[in-house]
Amino acid sequence: MPSRADVVTRCTEGDIELVRLLYVGNDGVPRGYVVDAENVESTFVDGMNLTKGMQSFNALDHLSPSGPFGAVGSVRLIPDPTTFRELPYADRSAVMLCTMETIEGEVWEADPRSALLEFLETIDAVPSAAFESEFYLIEHTEDGLEPLEESVCFSPNGMQTMNEFVLDLKGALESQGMEFVTYYPEYGPGQQEFVVKHDEGVRAADNHVLFKQTVKGVASNRGYRATFVPKPFEDAAGSGCHIHLSLWDDGANQFYDPDADDQSYPLSETARQFIGGLLEHAPALMALTAPTTLSYKRLRPHTWASAYTCWGIDNREAMVRVPFTGVEDPEAATRFEFKPADNTANPYLALLGLLAAGYDGIERELDPGEPLDTNPEALDEEERSERDIERLPETFGEALAALEENEVLADALGASLFESYVDVKRSQWNEYTGKATEWELETLTRAF
Repeated sequence: MPSRADVVTRCTEGDIELVRLLYVGNDGVPRGYVVDAENVESTFVDGMNLTKGMQSFNALDHLSPSGPFGAVGSVRLIPDPTTFRELPYADRSAVMLCTMETIEGEVWEADPRSALLEFLETIDAVPSAAFESEFYLIEHTEDGLEPLEESVCFSPNGMQTMNEFVLDLKGALESQGMEFVTYYPEYGPGQQEFVVKHDEGVRAADNHVLFKQTVKGVASNRGYRATFVPKPFEDAAGSGCHIHLSLWDDGANQFYDPDADDQSYPLSETARQFIGGLLEHAPALMALTAPTTLSYKRLRPHTWASAYTCWGIDNREAMVRVPFTGVEDPEAATRFEFKPADNTANPYLALLGLLAAGYDGIERELDPGEPLDTNPEALDEEERSERDIERLPETFGEALAALEENEVLADALGASLFESYVDVKRSQWNEYTGKATEWELETLTRAF
């Protein structure tokens, strides 16, 4: 990973002219500054001045009228040199991701990336995570936004149509250190899924920020757009961001049971308890992992997006899915997939929330019950009640209300970040409730 000295050398002795300094705030929208590459060294010391009020902006680009941060006060964006990447889709440009510090040089308590970093220091294992994203390639027509192509799910026709885009995207990601795993046309027309390899700790969230920017950059260079909104078309499949997670300690996967009879799904007791924590805190977690109203137009029964608090073995209607490990190295592949998440989430807060909920499950030894082997919607209310299966929040307002009452997640975020996040999302919810679906889509497409 590059050091400060490496970054300065590459910026002053190479052909880089512009460096983007990006952060992701409570709104989940990447924002930042562009600086002259010749001056990048000073940003490691002085940072870039940022008004505190940006942490009271919502995804509609509006300042919350009740937010704790407004016109008064500044913080500094401090770039992390280990995140430095030359941008293959932007001529003579590079990027670094930033944390926020007070003007006195202390960690700002309302910074999401810093909150995740601090939480990682308190746990006894290293999380390995991947953000598995779906997105649509779209274009503007006389009829408005339309999918770029019309292929069916997993279609070779779609693969052929998008072959040049996929090659460009693969190369752009690999040049930034992200390893290609798989690609395929997804269920919706023009919908794509492109998966990069998992990474450890904060780097997994960093990769996701860079991944989305790369998809958008490559698409733009080819004359069209990419959108990550969770429900861009009413009659087409929604786009999720499934989060895959495992915990590692001294080279051993804490979610793996080497003595399990079935090595296809060899979950340890630690993994079961972690899942128990996710189920326990599911309604509140949703406010972090599915943080827009469009998120809840996607999270419906019979859509493979998940709609109930249950877990299952390769059950794609479950909130938590345990995937098949394969036969070569079951320990390396043992993990779970958290499904009710999408790309409007701040990845630092989404990962922080999952870890906080899961560790609470481990500490309290929560039992998730038996895995569900059917669609939870197929059960009647009595059967679901017997198994403690509940409907996930059906609106963003319900999820926010659950988050406001959740002490575990509030403690993980810290008072300042928690208060400002809830306020920003509440302001967004209040604006949405009086607007039309077309307005929501057009507005969020600008951000995501």
